[in-house]
Amino acid sequence: MSEELEYDFINNNDGRLVYTVTQISNEIKSILEDSYSSVWIQGEISNFKLYNSGHMYFHVKDVNAQIKAVMFKGANISLTFTPEEGMRVLVYGRISSYPKNGDYQIIVNHMKQYGKGDLYRSYEQLKKKLESEGLFDENVKKMIPSFINKIGIVTSQDGAALHDILKVIDNLNVNVEVLIYPVRVQGKEAEKEIPKAIEYLNLYHKNLEVLLVGRGGGSIEDLWAFNTEPVARAIFASEIPVVSCVGHEVDFTIADFVSDMRSPTPSAAAEMILRNRSNTENRMKLLKESLSGLMRFILDDRRSKLDRFMLSRAMTKPYLIYEDKISYVDELDSRMLRNANRIFESKFGKLKNVSHKLDIISPLSVLKRGFAICFDNNNKIVTDSKNVSPGDNINIHLSKGSFTAKVETKKQ
Repeated sequence: MSEELEYDFINNNDGRLVYTVTQISNEIKSILEDSYSSVWIQGEISNFKLYNSGHMYFHVKDVNAQIKAVMFKGANISLTFTPEEGMRVLVYGRISSYPKNGDYQIIVNHMKQYGKGDLYRSYEQLKKKLESEGLFDENVKKMIPSFINKIGIVTSQDGAALHDILKVIDNLNVNVEVLIYPVRVQGKEAEKEIPKAIEYLNLYHKNLEVLLVGRGGGSIEDLWAFNTEPVARAIFASEIPVVSCVGHEVDFTIADFVSDMRSPTPSAAAEMILRNRSNTENRMKLLKESLSGLMRFILDDRRSKLDRFMLSRAMTKPYLIYEDKISYVDELDSRMLRNANRIFESKFGKLKNVSHKLDIISPLSVLKRGFAICFDNNNKIVTDSKNVSPGDNINIHLSKGSFTAKVETKKQ
């Protein structure tokens, strides 16, 4: 259907007036601008953004509702203050709509500062109270294990936070157990469900090594559940270490201060606690591959050596080795015999020479030349005639035999 159709287009079948989306959006825009051409609105600034163009985009809200607002450069150039998150303001402008997105908004012409918002004051009061009780002290924070095996996640089952965490776990390719406790992360019910989830996991899943508690980014109202006292005290009381992962890097909540570790985003939280495990597993994988390669190399080398051995003469013609050894033994036997004969002849010659020398100086050799040895009655050798007297018997030993004689006379 063409967008140029007139507003009074009538369906011929049933007579109903049919609009295109563009037609009804433009009519709503016209009604809003005619009805609220000038209006003052009081509320808190949230989700404030100042673009390079100089235009300001933000929300004006109270506890129960919010409206988008835009203040173009031509209007905000005269501001005497810098708008910021949580600031309470009075804005003046006209209500309009942006048909392309189907949103309505206030186009602000003037803005006055009205003071800090109620939510901001509540945030500061609770922060001061819990800090004075020691819930933010570093010395009571629990250590996050360096090697995580089991993770508990407390967040919305439909939110981007859970998807981001699981995506990081998948990308890191780590083998961890993940237990998800789905909760609402915005609104009054979230203030009850988040503490209940933390308490439940501590009671029935004590083997969890860390809890990731958080959600994606948003305005101060969107994140307000994580600025409540029940959530803060549940995190502090948790025996399982808690990593808060609420919002983007610029967002700080009470949960961030009381948790054991703060992460700027849910995906960063998963990265922080699992990076060490991922690095360790990758290193183990590389070591395993290296060890497997080394074992294959050793086995191939041993197999090659075994193949060469099986083709060697020792395995194919062992009798040749036997024959060679027999010949070698015979050669050794002959060589040993010759050496023994040479040694025997040398020793025999030396013995013969010594025997000849001994024979020369032997008393028996002297006796053979006609000499004799005389012994007195006491069987002592007589070497001097003074030692005998006439009439004494003496024994005379010759080269062959001996006899007894009597001394008749003696001479000096």
